[in-house]
Amino acid sequence: MVNPIPETVRKLWDNWNIRGVILFSLSLQTVLILFAPLRKGTGSKLIISVIWSAYLLADWAANFGVGLITERARDTPEPSIPAENNELLAFWAPFLLLHVGGPDTITAFALEDNELWLRHLFGLAFQAVAAVYIFLLSLPGNKLLFPTVLVFIAGMIKSFERIRTLHLASQEKFRDSTARKFVEHRLNVIKEGADYLDAASQYFQFFKGIVVDLLHHFHAYGLAIRGPSFGTFGPEKALGIIEVELNLFYEIFHTKIQVICSLLGIILRFTSLGSVVAALSIFYFRVEKHGRFNEFDVRITYTLFLGAIALDIIAFFMLIFSDWTFTVLRNDDVKSRFGKFSNLIVAVLRWFLILKSPRWQHSHDGGKYELLATPFPFRRWSGSVSGISVMTFWLNARPSRVHKVKSCWQLACQNVIRKLGIDGIIACTVNAIDGCIHSCGIHKIFQNIALATNKVIYFLYKIMAELGFLTEKLIALLGLGDVVLLRRIRRSQSHEPLLKEMWKFIFSEIKEKADDANDPEAGNSGICSASGSCTLKKLANARVEEITERKTEDVPELPASVVLWHLATDLLYYTNEEVSIQKTKDAREFSKILSDYMFYLLLVKPTMLNIAATLMKLVAQILFDLSDRKISSVKEICEKIMRKDNHIGELHAAADLVEELKKFEEDKRWELVSKVWVELMCYGAIRCRTRAHTQQVTSGGELITFVWVLMHHFELVKPQV
Repeated sequence: MVNPIPETVRKLWDNWNIRGVILFSLSLQTVLILFAPLRKGTGSKLIISVIWSAYLLADWAANFGVGLITERARDTPEPSIPAENNELLAFWAPFLLLHVGGPDTITAFALEDNELWLRHLFGLAFQAVAAVYIFLLSLPGNKLLFPTVLVFIAGMIKSFERIRTLHLASQEKFRDSTARKFVEHRLNVIKEGADYLDAASQYFQFFKGIVVDLLHHFHAYGLAIRGPSFGTFGPEKALGIIEVELNLFYEIFHTKIQVICSLLGIILRFTSLGSVVAALSIFYFRVEKHGRFNEFDVRITYTLFLGAIALDIIAFFMLIFSDWTFTVLRNDDVKSRFGKFSNLIVAVLRWFLILKSPRWQHSHDGGKYELLATPFPFRRWSGSVSGISVMTFWLNARPSRVHKVKSCWQLACQNVIRKLGIDGIIACTVNAIDGCIHSCGIHKIFQNIALATNKVIYFLYKIMAELGFLTEKLIALLGLGDVVLLRRIRRSQSHEPLLKEMWKFIFSEIKEKADDANDPEAGNSGICSASGSCTLKKLANARVEEITERKTEDVPELPASVVLWHLATDLLYYTNEEVSIQKTKDAREFSKILSDYMFYLLLVKPTMLNIAATLMKLVAQILFDLSDRKISSVKEICEKIMRKDNHIGELHAAADLVEELKKFEEDKRWELVSKVWVELMCYGAIRCRTRAHTQQVTSGGELITFVWVLMHHFELVKPQV
């Protein structure tokens, strides 16, 4: 039988498989240590996919490499290959064990990975046995005996760190350790006037109980934070505190930080790094100069050494300048042990961590809003609020960003251009050219060309729309309708930066709810509801309550309320003219952003509202079927809904609600709508499972998670029976 693999390809594989796999493994470690921390600051699917792929391939590459080296070590060396080269190949096995330990910046891609610590322990045992087996096959006479042992020790330490981290972050272990620490320390004290870093480090020791549902037990046994009310910190400082708390959750569950930031961890880390440096020194001064090694293999070996040392140094600096290090150094035991030295390190860290604090930038669209614009490398979360408007969903149009954040480079270039007067030169040149064109009558030619071009583009758009419609129908007939629906949803998504004014509004609303929650036995019923009834009872009339209650009789309350109020908000937003009063304008803008955000969660992340994904898929499909390709503008859609020339109950109810809301004065109307959206978001936040909130910190975070933590700080989340 003819071998389908050519002889040249087979020889190429035999000669380069081990070298290629081990360099590939080192590359994956580099990608993970540099890019893994970025996923908490962005929701980009591309970045997260790259990290996910590297995370999965890292263990595979290390295991596959050890297998290839084992197979080569068992084979009798060919006469043409020096024995020293086989020794060098065997020396690479402990480096793969070092890679199995993984980088410090990612131990678990998802929370579920922490529960697999026992499987990783068994895997490490087999990897260690394989490495020892390869080492024994190279005896006697192995010139790399001492370097191999040293790198093996470093690899075992790194692997132990990873498994220990996974074990500590597993749900049961984390729950037990959290409860035990609270029994020992009883309570934490927040000083008056503490900055957000100090306050966050103290609050975290208490509020980390929320991720394992222990917080209500702490309150029951009198364990609490002692100090000023959380409301005294103000919205901006509260945002910083919650950012740090959620970032600490990320570091605990997904990095090696809590293992390394201990006395044993520091000793093991220096032992590991020292072992690699010692092995490099022995290899350079005593082995490599007296051996007959292949020159290219020697270069690979140096690459592995330098790569291991460089990755450890990078990880060390990431460790030093982390929120967790600051929190550990603010611990009373550490402060009493290290005294002034601890305070000195804290002062240096505080200066660096200022770079991570929330930064605000004025909107560049002429508005009076401040936008969250923390530079990407220093973000603790994405700082953006995603959204989907049912109008753009029906039109299959890409949404335009209302508020845009300019990068540091853009702002720097603008400042340079303005200071050098280049903007004035450009403006004068443009005005001169424009005057010349008008004086010569050339502008009329351009107007005619533009008019003709617009007609052609509109005609082509109609043709493409019809072709797209036929394509979608064909795909649906082939059973790929879900693909079309998902594409439509993704296309309709918008991403707006968090507005400082909107965060202040949310903060004040939740603080007001905390002030009103006088009865601790009332639970969450007096705080928020799935239909917004708490707000409606205060600000609306009986007719509005009747419409909302009637709509949620036969379907789950929260999804029905979100769809109803989202339709009503869009109808009000697009049919009413812009308002001039700033307070009303703010309420209108906040209503639109929160409406699109809740509708986005409903369609894209229903688990964040504790809703079955299959139900939301059905809702999305119904809305998709309502789209009409003959309608090409938002105005036409609004007019059609308000005329009620359809048979869809959701649209009729939304039209009824809009008609009733239009009876209110404009300022009262938008105040009511904005407060209803905050109430619905609060209700969704406390309904969402704790694990779903915790998982969001790995993919940019969500505003609803910030609301959830904020409600915990105000003690508005009661234990669910």
